[in-house]
Amino acid sequence: MNRHTFLRLSLTGLAASAASRVWGSAGHLRIGLTPVILADQAAFLARWSDYLARQLGSPVTFFARESYQGVLNLLFSGQLDAAWICGYPYTRYRQQLQLLAVPLFQGQPLYQAYLIRPKQPRPVIHSWADLKGRVLAYSDPLSNSGWLVAQAKLHALGVGPGDLQKSFFAHSHRNVAEAVGARLAHAGAIDGYVWETMRQQQLAGFDHTEVVWRSEPYGFPPIVVRQGARHPKTQQLQNILLGMASEAEGQTLLKALNLTGFEQGSPALFASIAIMAAETEARLA
Repeated sequence: MNRHTFLRLSLTGLAASAASRVWGSAGHLRIGLTPVILADQAAFLARWSDYLARQLGSPVTFFARESYQGVLNLLFSGQLDAAWICGYPYTRYRQQLQLLAVPLFQGQPLYQAYLIRPKQPRPVIHSWADLKGRVLAYSDPLSNSGWLVAQAKLHALGVGPGDLQKSFFAHSHRNVAEAVGARLAHAGAIDGYVWETMRQQQLAGFDHTEVVWRSEPYGFPPIVVRQGARHPKTQQLQNILLGMASEAEGQTLLKALNLTGFEQGSPALFASIAIMAAETEARLA
């Protein structure tokens, strides 16, 4: 078992153990994380939860899950108070969710989807059209950058699911990069923020992949809460997130996340994702 897998499983296991102690505790604030954040940051998450807890005056626990649906299930069942998800599930469950904060990447509440391939010397993928007869790695079926954008691009080029040799879900953006870097796939659909963060941190997977294509900007994966079921300290949590960029410890944590801050955000940020999702889901129904 490699270090990445060990830490990922350890974090998930610790979260599950902690859940049995804090679910149902009114004072405890529970935040779900998905493949939006790199998985092997247990030490960082401990620092971030301590930072939030000191400012909130109550405990904060992060719960990591490998799928968006897994986190959403916990959120909708009341076992989480907030969750960092993706723009696609936000638009799909728009009537049940409320924006809490939208991260700022390079100063904007936006990011791009990437198509990546293994590095030289013999690339076979130069565009989406080259995926006919090839293997494509996705992140998650509820990921905008890791699935939805790819469906729209392939459809526009007349490439159907049957035209691929194979496709599979790697269940995190980092896993997509590692699968492509190991040549388990000819290309991968990935969150550009995650790939750029892997590049910044020189993580395994980045050094064996390169970007073939970048999308238009989309609304950055948001932190959300359930409509009508707010934790008593939800507003305080929002204020803390929005103010992180204005004080030293918050800036240090943001730097570790490769973010420049948070803003309240607006549903309009995700309008293009909503349109693409409606078209794709109608086509595949």
